[in-house]
Amino acid sequence: MIFEQIACGGDRNFAYIIGDEESGTGALVDPAYNTEGICARADELGFEITHVINTHGHYDHAGGNQDVCGRTGGQTVAHDSAGGQDIPVCDGDSLDIGHISLKFIHTPGHTPDSMCVLAGKRLCTGDTLFVGKVGGTGFGNDARQEYESLHTKLMCLDDEIEVYPGHDVGVRPVSTIGEEKEENPFLLCPDFESFLDLKKNWAQYKREHGIK
Repeated sequence: MIFEQIACGGDRNFAYIIGDEESGTGALVDPAYNTEGICARADELGFEITHVINTHGHYDHAGGNQDVCGRTGGQTVAHDSAGGQDIPVCDGDSLDIGHISLKFIHTPGHTPDSMCVLAGKRLCTGDTLFVGKVGGTGFGNDARQEYESLHTKLMCLDDEIEVYPGHDVGVRPVSTIGEEKEENPFLLCPDFESFLDLKKNWAQYKREHGIK
């Protein structure tokens, strides 16, 4: 499997190429910006892009769909609640890209349709989980959903699984589930109330701890 993280512009967005060398087929995850460059890189690697996967429907993740699909003929894949996709998926569904099986994990919170994409030991987390941070929400049910998604879906995964976020807004571009358990202040909160309090006071926490 070829797996590449691509800084593609926008608000420090990451897109991802996941390719199966044996079949020559591949998928793009969240190619919202620099679509020409991302498609060119897939061509360089020798992959026919068959699927375009969105971790959620915000423009900075799904805004490149039309252009990429026009260039590649790929089908769009998103959570069933998003609507308008060629292939709707639900929590626990899988999709084969050549000989690679991708698994989808529904992680509502940042948006109702947020999901993560597991490719072997690599996890594309979109805007659910950043390195040392979590995705933005309000302070109501969406925050509780995110808290539950993080703890009941992602933190149950193996510690060695690598975390690949949707934006380069964390302390580094890549992490692991184990490192996030040990270092992410939001995941160190003992309960939802503490998690919510940290969200409300994140700006102050960053200043006090020298976090950018």
